[in-house]
Amino acid sequence: MRIALATLHYKNLDDTLALLTSLSKATIPEKHEVKIYVVDNENSKDLKAELDKNFPGVNLLVSPSNLGFAAGNNLGLKRAINDGAEILIAINNDTIVGKNFFKEILESPIKEESVGAVGGLIYFAPGFEFAKNYTQSDLGRVVWYAGGNFDWNNILGSNAHVDEVDHGQFKKPEDTDFVTGALLITKAKVLKKVGLFDEKYFMYLEDVDLSHRMKLAGYRLIFDPKIKMWHEVGQSSGIGSPLNDYFITRNRLYFGFKFAKYKTKFALFREALRKIFFGTPAQRKAIVDFFTGRLGKGSYL
Repeated sequence: MRIALATLHYKNLDDTLALLTSLSKATIPEKHEVKIYVVDNENSKDLKAELDKNFPGVNLLVSPSNLGFAAGNNLGLKRAINDGAEILIAINNDTIVGKNFFKEILESPIKEESVGAVGGLIYFAPGFEFAKNYTQSDLGRVVWYAGGNFDWNNILGSNAHVDEVDHGQFKKPEDTDFVTGALLITKAKVLKKVGLFDEKYFMYLEDVDLSHRMKLAGYRLIFDPKIKMWHEVGQSSGIGSPLNDYFITRNRLYFGFKFAKYKTKFALFREALRKIFFGTPAQRKAIVDFFTGRLGKGSYL
């Protein structure tokens, strides 16, 4: 089976190289092929030099500009599909995988016809936890994602079991509301049917949108705790930053007006009016951009 990974590089060279190093150490089961596509979203000469020297088998795709998470990942996924990949993996560059990563994926439900996407058990990388009250033995086992919950009344997605320590309570695959884009495992035939990431988001909620379109097409979304990964959370844009605030605010409106019921759309409209007067500068800019159709990169960057 042909497996392809797409990861997006933007400014954090050490992160990208650490991911590639961990992938190079992961065992590839016999009779399977793995290709890696790194999308360079900043045209980094240092990245190219490092890949040429240390990772010559990695495919480098240079984007024409900073395309954002959605379009940048799409560049890699499209290339992988054109190259004949069957299983596709979108993975954050600020993550680390274990030695059995590919074995865990191939043993997951991803090959079942009813399954559109699978996500794994993602831990905070040690030192990147939100809370700081963990023992030394807890580090590396603090959960960042163990499935996702989506609140349709408020158009908010949240990772399940955040900040819990894994003591073996996650025992088997289960259905989930969405699969995070930090590790989204899917199939070429699924993306050919439902489409790729919606590039109007630029960043944030594009994974929830894609997950929802898979569900609308009749596919199941699965959280499989056997697939494990570690995430340096918040490296690309900063949790709680104005950048984060802008895209979350605008994209909640976009997602809600695209998929939600009329009652929820009206509630979103009222919330937007309130934030126009009392919100942060980033929120006010986001609301104006949404209602004037300025999506994608928007006016913040």
